[in-house]
Amino acid sequence: MFQFLFKYPGPVFTKGRFVLLTGWPAWLLPVLVIAAATGLALLIARPPGRSGAKLPARRAWAIWGMQSALVSLVLVLLWQPALIVGELSSRQNIIAVLVDDSHSMAINDSDGKTREAAAIAALNSGVLAGLNQRFQTRIYRLGTKLTRTGTTGAEAPDGITPIEAATHIGGGLEQFARETEDLPVGAIVLLSDGSENSAGLNGGEIGTGALELLRERHLPVHTVGFGSEEHAHDIEMEDVSVAASAVANARIAATVTLTQHGYSGRQAILTVRDGDKTLMQRETTLAPDGRLQSEQLFFPAGGPGAKSLTFAIEPLAGEQSVLNNAVTRPILVSDSKRRILYVEGEPRWEYKFIRRAEEDDPTVQLVSMLRTSENKLYRQGIGDPNELAEGFPVRAEDLFGYSGIIIGSVAADYFTPLQKELLRQYVDRRGGGILFLGGSSSLSDGGWGASGLNDLLPTFLPSGNHNFRRNTATVELTRAGIDSPITRLVDDPEKNAERWKKLTYLADYEDPGSPKPGATELAEMNAGHRKLPLLVTESYGQGRTSILATGGTWRWQMSEALGDPSHDLFWQQLLRWLVAESPGPVAASIPARTLMDEGGVKLTAEVHDKLFQPATDAHVTAHILGPGGVDALVEMRPSENTPGQYQAEWTAEKPGTYLAEIGAEAPGSQPGELSRDVVTFQRENGVAENFHTEQNRRLLEQLSSETGGRYWKPSELKNLPRDISYSEAGISVRTTKPLWDMPIVFLLLVGLPIAEWLLRRKWGVV
Repeated sequence: MFQFLFKYPGPVFTKGRFVLLTGWPAWLLPVLVIAAATGLALLIARPPGRSGAKLPARRAWAIWGMQSALVSLVLVLLWQPALIVGELSSRQNIIAVLVDDSHSMAINDSDGKTREAAAIAALNSGVLAGLNQRFQTRIYRLGTKLTRTGTTGAEAPDGITPIEAATHIGGGLEQFARETEDLPVGAIVLLSDGSENSAGLNGGEIGTGALELLRERHLPVHTVGFGSEEHAHDIEMEDVSVAASAVANARIAATVTLTQHGYSGRQAILTVRDGDKTLMQRETTLAPDGRLQSEQLFFPAGGPGAKSLTFAIEPLAGEQSVLNNAVTRPILVSDSKRRILYVEGEPRWEYKFIRRAEEDDPTVQLVSMLRTSENKLYRQGIGDPNELAEGFPVRAEDLFGYSGIIIGSVAADYFTPLQKELLRQYVDRRGGGILFLGGSSSLSDGGWGASGLNDLLPTFLPSGNHNFRRNTATVELTRAGIDSPITRLVDDPEKNAERWKKLTYLADYEDPGSPKPGATELAEMNAGHRKLPLLVTESYGQGRTSILATGGTWRWQMSEALGDPSHDLFWQQLLRWLVAESPGPVAASIPARTLMDEGGVKLTAEVHDKLFQPATDAHVTAHILGPGGVDALVEMRPSENTPGQYQAEWTAEKPGTYLAEIGAEAPGSQPGELSRDVVTFQRENGVAENFHTEQNRRLLEQLSSETGGRYWKPSELKNLPRDISYSEAGISVRTTKPLWDMPIVFLLLVGLPIAEWLLRRKWGVV
């Protein structure tokens, strides 16, 4: 109907440029239109003749509108309107047909056919024959790369099967644009479900490199969408956030994000597995359809080693696909000991019970210095007789060797100005963690608020020095504390909150003030009629600081039932948090721990000397071990922009879990190893195609819109061979399409006067 009324197909109007073919000045046309409309308005407002009767305003404006439209149409026709549009020369251009042959095209959701079968049937229904009549047609398979199906003009799509492990639409289009830059390509036809899972692209977007190449050549991409746009009965794991490394036998926190359709309100079981071993299992209630649902899981890290953990939701009856119910994440569990320096200013029960709690933790070693009198120290856990012999360290290389620091009931003036500055650098530059305990000589009562180190503390300390109380206080968790791995005594969040409320009361506490912006309050005390923060944490510089505003948690061990693990478990988790992210002199990292279908990985190492200053001239290597006996040694190059940073690129050819041990050696006349660090990563092939399997129409429409093409439904393809001609790519000619003889013009020329006469007759003013 559109072409019957307007003579030309839609692309002529969307791609054409409007022109006036007459030699008369273009500016004169609007002047005459305005003048004619004004004159008609005056005549209608003051009609001649004896009647002199005026029409009601609404009727007068209706008559004026139709008369003005008729005069304007005649004036426009006198200026000879036309469209100039680029049109591909017949038989001189190539039309590229790209057929997605990835795994997702094997899904059966198109009237009993797979998506691939529906795409081939659409081409064979006359589309391919129509293209071959006017153009040279080339057919390509599109998966992880672009492959031509044949080398003759009689190419057919019948042999294409959905076997590719991934879909790289952007990469395939970029490859095509580069390989055919010398060929007269008029347009691209892409048949796909819109799945795009190239590595490094967020949410299935087309890379800017491909779009820029296509725009430079004015090369339109016509997309044809296959697959259901509706979500079937399905549960899908969206993401899992879990730390890259953990301490052996520690409790790990992971956040699982999932979505579902068709199972709202149903119960499902979340599991975490290490190989065949189930680390945890928990039941959850599924959120409403389409809503992202986040669940926090806690599970034991187990023994040391590089592990590949599987996070899964057990399948429910009737699911369209169960391949998207699980994801894997590599994690490195280390049993290396982290040394914590514990400085205590007076003998007290808390000191004894903290040390006792850490005796059973093989990953943390407590090195303590207890001031028993003014000039006398009692040292425990030291590595050699000289360690801490002179008291608190005064050299950075000595202090920075510890992964964490606990400061008990110690006044700020116990530390010299040099030692205070070392404490600041320890957190800010070295990236260590400091825990401040409550006590009669700590926090505000110890003068820390006026020490110059008050910015290290996660709270604004109250004024005065009488904020320590030997009174009772009960404890409860905040919302953040219920979800924190530090304070998780019981896996179930509600039961964990209740367990904390039932802990034995504290017999002493200190007012730590109010938490600073950015700090996190995990637990609070009910002290009389007041609520005071008990446990507050904060990130500072490269490290972290925290306050535990009591010295009385030892009562939890003494007063609870024999064998109750609450006290020891809390302290082990708190101190593991304190040291877990404290880096060594070499800190290795990678952008993504899971490589989807492509094995390229970029290794980065931050290398420091013993003072934690950037080591700019170290010799850094990465020793990579992987599946199938992979054993590679890679030299890492210094970064041009970041001092102390070293980088290397490597390709993991085989799927599986890889471990990279990065070591740095000092150069020059005193060579020696600075330190080592280990990262683990995993390559997976064909997994991404199992997720987001509905048709990504948004991506297909965006691709066609940004390149000057069109999105087509399979049922609309009969017009594709005709409409694809209007393109400025390849070998094209500009043709002029006159508009004066369109049927719609004649209908308007006849219809407007008739409509006006009928209205006048109806109103009795003919």
